Amino acid sequence: MLVKAYGSAVCGIEAITVTIEANVSNGINFYLVGLPDSAVRESQQRISTAVEAVGLRIPCKRIVINMAPADIRKEGSAYDLPLALAVLAASEQIQAPMLGTTLCMGELALDGTVRPVRGALSMALHARDCGIKACILPLESAREACVVDGIDVYGVTHLAQVLDLVEGFGEEPALKPDLSQNDGLLQADYPDFAQVRGQAQARRALEVAAAGGHNVLMSGPPGAGKTFMARCLPGILPPLTQAEAVETTRIWSVAGLPRSEAGLMRSRPFRSPHHTASVVSLTGGGASALPGEISLAHNGVLYLDELPEFPGRALEVLRQPLEDGTIQLSRVRYKVSYPARFMLVASMNPCPCGYRDHPSRECICTEYQVQRYRNRISGPLLDRIDIQLQVKPVEVDDLIPERTGVFGESSAVIRRRVEKAREIQRERFSHFEGIHTNAHIKVDQLPLYCSLQKESRLFMKQAMRRLDLSARAYHRILRLARTIADLEGSAAIEIQHLAEAIQYR
Repeated sequence: MLVKAYGSAVCGIEAITVTIEANVSNGINFYLVGLPDSAVRESQQRISTAVEAVGLRIPCKRIVINMAPADIRKEGSAYDLPLALAVLAASEQIQAPMLGTTLCMGELALDGTVRPVRGALSMALHARDCGIKACILPLESAREACVVDGIDVYGVTHLAQVLDLVEGFGEEPALKPDLSQNDGLLQADYPDFAQVRGQAQARRALEVAAAGGHNVLMSGPPGAGKTFMARCLPGILPPLTQAEAVETTRIWSVAGLPRSEAGLMRSRPFRSPHHTASVVSLTGGGASALPGEISLAHNGVLYLDELPEFPGRALEVLRQPLEDGTIQLSRVRYKVSYPARFMLVASMNPCPCGYRDHPSRECICTEYQVQRYRNRISGPLLDRIDIQLQVKPVEVDDLIPERTGVFGESSAVIRRRVEKAREIQRERFSHFEGIHTNAHIKVDQLPLYCSLQKESRLFMKQAMRRLDLSARAYHRILRLARTIADLEGSAAIEIQHLAEAIQYR
C-alpha cells in the first residue's frame, strides 16, 4: 500500500515541502532513498524501537521509502516522525486520514518521546502558504510555530499522542500563541545604567544610538567602563515588535540555539563573540548553511570587544551587511540569504598598552606600534560607524561619591525616552517595508526626512570642508541628527542637532 506523509526541509530561513512516499509489499528489505544523510538513514533503528514502545511494530516486509524532491539532501533526525507514520499507515496498522493535509516533524527517542526540531517557525509559515491545514510538532517547537495564523499547530510529547491525533481519537486542542509581554523580565538579565559612574557623554551617546539604531565605537583605557556600558545597552532598547520577533525567532530556530523564552523572542538579542572568531562564525555558512553571529544579532546588538584584535578579513565582511542589512552566502552546494540588520557596538584601547593620552598613566608604546594597532581597523569600516567616542577614565569623585546611594538615571527611565523616539520613527516609516529606525533611511529618502533649513545647510557645508568628510559620513550625520531631533521632539533638524551629531564623528 502506498501512503504519503509530509515533512519539511529548511535552507537558510526558508522551508520547502518534503513528500515522504512509503510503500509496503511482499518481501524482506528496507530501502530509504531520496538523498538522505547518515542521520536520516539511521532513523530505521530509532523508529523500530519507538514504534515497539507504543505496542506496534515495523513489518518484516519489503519497505520502500522515497523522500521527494530527490535532488535535495535531507539532513538531521527530524524526519523520524513522518517516516514512522508513513510506514505504519502503509502497513495498515493505523488509519490516518490527516496525513494528506498535515505536516509532521520530530525526532523520536527510543521510548517514543518526541524531541524538538530546528526551524519550526519557518516550516509552519511554508506549510500555511502551501495550503496545508495542520502541523504536528514537538511541544517545544510548536510554541513558536503556533503564532502563524491560518494553520492549526499541535504540540506533542510522545508518539502515542501523535497516533491518537492522526487517527482522530485524541481531543488535543491546537496551541494558541501567548502574546503577553513582561518588560521587567525581559530587561532583568542586563546591567542597569544606574550602576554606571560618571561617563555622561558616553551615556548620552548610547541613548542616541539606541533611539535610532546607530553603530557605536568606544575607545578608551582599560577599566573606563566600555564593556559594562555596552552590556547595559540592550536594557534601554524597546521590546521586539511582532514582525521583528518573528524574523528574529526564525533565525534562532534555524540555528537551533537554546533560548530562555518559550515561543517568540521578545527581548532583543545581544551577541558578543570572542575576538578569535572566524569569518564563517561571523557570517554563517558551513556544511549546513547555519546563520552566523551577525544574523543571530538581527534586530539586536552585535558587540565586538577589543575590535583591533579581530582578524582583518572577519572585520571587512561586516561592511556589506552594515549597508544592506542582509548577508548573502554563496557556496557550491547552496545560495542562501540571512537577515543581518544589527547595531554594531565595538570597543578598543587607544593603543596596545591601553594608556595613550591617559591623564596619570604613561604610555609605553612607540608611534609605529600605535599607528599599526589603529590601522587594523580600515577606513571604510570606520566610515560606517555613526558614533565614535573617546571614553575617559572614571573620576574618583564619580566612582566614590560623598553621599551613598547616589545613582544616575536607570535603564527604565532612559528606555522610556528611547521608546518615545522609536514610536515617532515607526509612524514616520509605517509605509515602508524594512525601515524601522533612522539608521535605515535610504539615501534617496534623506531629502524627505532629513531636510535642512538655510542656516543648517550653511553650517553643514562648513563642517564638511573643515573636517574633510566623505559623502557616506554626511549621510550618516543627517540620520544621526534626525535621531537627536526625535529625542527632543523636534520636527526640524536644527544646528544644535547637527553639531552634536558631528562631534560624535
